[in-house]
Amino acid sequence: MAFKLIGNGLSPFVRKTRVFFAEKGLGYELEPLIPFNVPPEYKRKSPLGKIPCLEHDGRPLPDSSVICAYVEKVQPQPPLYPTEPWDYAQALWLEEWADGGLVANAMAPIFQERVIKKLFKQPVDEERFVNARDKALPGFLDYLEERIGDQQYLVGGRFTIADIAVSSPFVNMAHAGVTIDAKRWPKAAAYVDRIHSRPSFKGLIEEERASLPK
Repeated sequence: MAFKLIGNGLSPFVRKTRVFFAEKGLGYELEPLIPFNVPPEYKRKSPLGKIPCLEHDGRPLPDSSVICAYVEKVQPQPPLYPTEPWDYAQALWLEEWADGGLVANAMAPIFQERVIKKLFKQPVDEERFVNARDKALPGFLDYLEERIGDQQYLVGGRFTIADIAVSSPFVNMAHAGVTIDAKRWPKAAAYVDRIHSRPSFKGLIEEERASLPK
């Protein structure tokens, strides 16, 4: 089976799929692509023009959530989705909470204003950054603090897609100099640190840091 993943490693969604592949023990080729003004041939593979897009034996499949669900069927072991119906639904909900909520409302503006605009030498919207950090992010951290509680993992007592999806955006925020206040959210901070210390995350975080300007 030949897997090619198209996208940029700094994307939380590309990272999500790369961590998923690492946890599965599957190899893949990474084809870099910056998701701005993508060429028409890429849009034929990923009609929304977003990253990542997987090519499996030459067949394109866009969207990180779809890719992970597909790879789970292709390579069921080790399982990264719960089998119990309620836990399965909770994992899908947390993935959506992270992808559609945390990323869109908190991580994206933080990362764009502190990292992306610096890379492209564009003017920074400081008000947008501060609003995301001080107004949007705390609500997500309150929920995560309550949700993780005294558990090691978010769903079913084991590492799942929920942990991958929820933890990935916090890498971007760390790149932007925004970390979780461990005094205000001690359980969330410890949880994210714990997940980021897994080899599947740790290697990618180090790779990304080395690629960013000092």
